[in-house]
Amino acid sequence: MPGPSDSSPAPARASVRAPARRVSVDPQGPVLVEGPVEIVLDDGTVARSDRFMVAVCTCRRSRAYPWCDTSHRCRERGGPLPEGRNPR
Repeated sequence: MPGPSDSSPAPARASVRAPARRVSVDPQGPVLVEGPVEIVLDDGTVARSDRFMVAVCTCRRSRAYPWCDTSHRCRERGGPLPEGRNPR
């Protein structure tokens, strides 16, 4: 990291800024990112999605990691089944 004694010139910044990506963080779920998206994984491989909106897993429970498959949701039954209805 350059310090105060470093006399090299600062890199020139482009005058045109790239459009910002919108990211939405759900504290109980995935991070939503406007696509297309490329994610660099721990092993260096790149996962890419060309979708217009991508749900990125933050809990690591997803079988489709790094993409969210809603595995973070609680899987509880809402109570007894209605009378005469059998589970399959």
